[in-house]
Order: sequence, then C-alpha cells, then structure tokens
Amino acid sequence: MAITASGQRVPEHVVIVGAGMVGLATAFFLQERGVQVTVLDKEGVAAGASWGNAGWLTPGLAAPLPEPAVLAYGIRAVVSPASPVYVPPAADVALARFVTGFLRHSTAGAWERGLAKLVPLNNIALESFDALHAGGVNAETREAPFVAAFSMPGAEELLVHEVETMSRLGLDVECEVVSGEEARRREPMLSEHVHTGVLLNRQRYIDPGAYVHSLADAVVARGATLDTSAEVVDVRETDSRAEVLTADGRIIGADALVLATGAWLGRLLRRVGSRKIVQAGRGYSFTVDAEAVPDGPVYLPEARVAITPIQGAVRIAGMMEFRRPDAPLDPRRVDAIAAAAKPFVRGVDVEARRDEWVGSRPVTIDGLPLIGVTKAPRVYAAGGHGMWGVTLGPATGRLLAEQIVTGRHSPVLQPFSPLR
Repeated sequence: MAITASGQRVPEHVVIVGAGMVGLATAFFLQERGVQVTVLDKEGVAAGASWGNAGWLTPGLAAPLPEPAVLAYGIRAVVSPASPVYVPPAADVALARFVTGFLRHSTAGAWERGLAKLVPLNNIALESFDALHAGGVNAETREAPFVAAFSMPGAEELLVHEVETMSRLGLDVECEVVSGEEARRREPMLSEHVHTGVLLNRQRYIDPGAYVHSLADAVVARGATLDTSAEVVDVRETDSRAEVLTADGRIIGADALVLATGAWLGRLLRRVGSRKIVQAGRGYSFTVDAEAVPDGPVYLPEARVAITPIQGAVRIAGMMEFRRPDAPLDPRRVDAIAAAAKPFVRGVDVEARRDEWVGSRPVTIDGLPLIGVTKAPRVYAAGGHGMWGVTLGPATGRLLAEQIVTGRHSPVLQPFSPLR
C-alpha cells in the first residue's frame, strides 16, 4: 500500500463537492495523477459564480480584495444601493463580523503582504490553463490587449502602482499609460469621457460558462462520475475514509474529499472543525449589443465595472455585494452598474440589456483563498478566491492535486492553508 509524505494512504478515489472552475480543475489534475474522481453539485456545472462573471484571466490584476480604496468609500457609501461595494444596512451578526475583519485588512501594508503571497500562484495561472488545453479541454483562452479607462486625470496612478508592485514582487507583468485618444483608438466603444488609458499586456479572457462546461466534458470523458443533483449537507471522516451525506439521504465515501463549494464553503468547513468565515460577495452582470464590440476586456476602475466581449456581444459586470448567497437578484444593483458604465461607452444601449445575472463569489476576511488540508486529514478545502476563482482555479487544482496524491505541501500553497 503506497503512503504519502504526510502518512496517509495514496488515494485511489476522491470526491469533489462543487462543479465550478475550482472543483473541476482539481478533478482534472487528480485524473492526471491516476485518481478516480466523483464530482457532486446541487445545481449543475458552472451554476454558481463561474457562469456570469467577466471571464478575465488576469493574473496581473489578481490581488487581495481588502484594499485601502475600500476604506475610502466610508460607511455612508457602502450602504448605498448604487455603491460598487455594498453592505445591507440590516446586516446580521455574522456579516458584521466579516465586514469588521475585512476592513481591518484593508490597509496598504496588509494588502501588499497578501499580494506577496498571491504572486507565486498568479505566476502559474496561465500555464495551468495551457495544461488543461493540452489534456483535452477544447474551449480556448483568448489573449488580447487589456484596456483600463479613466475619466479623471491622475486616477490611473493607483492601478499603475498595483501593477508595478506585482512586478516588483516577481510577477511578469507590465503596463503602459496612454492618452484617452489612444485608448479610444484601441477600443472604439470608449467615449470622450475617457481621459487616460492603461494598457496591460499578456492577459487573457474566456467565455466562463462555455469554458467550465468544456472542462466538465473533458473530466467526464476521462471517466469521472458527475452528479449534479447531490446537495451535500454534512461531511465526516471515519478511520478509513471521508464521507458526505446528501439531502436525499445518500452516503458517498472516498479516500479523500475536496470541498470546492464557493460561497457555501464556510458552512461545510464548520463540519470539520474550521471556523474560517467565507462570505458571499455577490457580483452582477448583463449582456448588451454594441456597435463596436471590443477586441478584449475593458476595465473601468473608477466605476468598478468590467466589460468582456462574449459571443459577439458584450458582458458588463460589477458590484461587490455582501449578502446571503441565495438572496434574489436586486435590480437596483443592475441599474447601478449600467449607470456607472454609461458615460464611458458609446454605441451601447445599456437599457437594452438581457441575461441579467447575480452570482456569489467566496470572499475571506484577508482576501486570500483557503487551499489545503483541513483539521480532518482526508478533507481538503479549495475556495475563497473572491473575484479570482476563474483566473486562479486551474493553478489551485493543479497544486492541490499534487498535495493530495503526494502528501507534500507546496510552498506556493502554504500561505493559503485553511488552518492558518
């Protein structure tokens, strides 16, 4: 019987809870190492935050969400329905605890320390997508110039500082500041409202729903069992295996278990002794037609709005709403995104929108993901990436699969231990 470096039996079968980017990427890389996988989800492939998000593969922007700019909004701003960062005024005790901790980490020093921990993971993000493609994932990743547009003189300095900090910490990234005229030449959908642009190269984007479905197809084609009607309500560990209990009374066991349930991760982690808070940071999006569909992603940092070309149209996304993950879509948030984007674009009727969507991203207090073994030695966590689950999902799955099979703890994942 083969034993890992951590003293566990090398797993032959692993159950993964969650059929989003992170869970399916983990399944794929476990299969690369000869492990049989079963993937469980209560709703379906890409049913959570993976479907309607902006689809950016931007390691050059993947930074901790708690940042000094959050403090600049102030309490009065964050309780406004039009604010890009929104906290309901009637927050419950758990949410109040989360917000207090989140704000405590929203300092320049904490942000840079967190960024230094993320950069090694960011560095392997795009090559991990290449590994998925080489292994049979047919959906493509598209490389294109990435344009950030600003209306106020000097407003670009914060983004330039963030990119330069990432470069200083070891990420291969650089940016170029250009005039509004040059930004409009690059992306004709930008309006005269744009004063300055920042160009970020060597980033990519995807149609996230289509990509995650292609990843699921590849995992199933390699022999995985995919059950999209399994609502997991409990997790436990016996002397010889890990088990989940489903809402319909089934007990499903395996040699190891990976929890990749996105905004619902904290609830299952509590079943194995972890008190880490994972709060739903809900994002909204909608689709519109445009006279000039951009060649690549467009970012409006002042409005906290992302624009992505998808299937001949544009997806406009934004908002960080701290609320219950299963709360209904609030049309005021969609209106706020549309109003914020409208001055920056031309040839786009933001009132003629379709596919309005809300999805819950898993956010931790310190803005860093939870990746690795829990207090239960056969149970692993993979989540809490905030806005960067799509960008960092394959890199997460790749390194976590290695840890599960070998028992060796990658130094890249060490800062993200669920036991930290």
